[in-house]
Amino acid sequence: MSKVEQIQAELEGLSPADLKRVHDWLDELIEDRLELAPDFEAAIRESESEMAAGLRPRVRRP
Repeated sequence: MSKVEQIQAELEGLSPADLKRVHDWLDELIEDRLELAPDFEAAIRESESEMAAGLRPRVRRP
């Protein structure tokens, strides 16, 4: 059994709350390891500033 298969087997036994904690942790880990293009990173910072200033609401679109 591979390491990934072992981890998958362990994850199947977790409660929904613990699965959410693992999910959130993995999101952070992956995000921290991603390298963003400078223009994309600048766009993110600009958007965050606009949201913080109330200029744009945070809206998720499908």
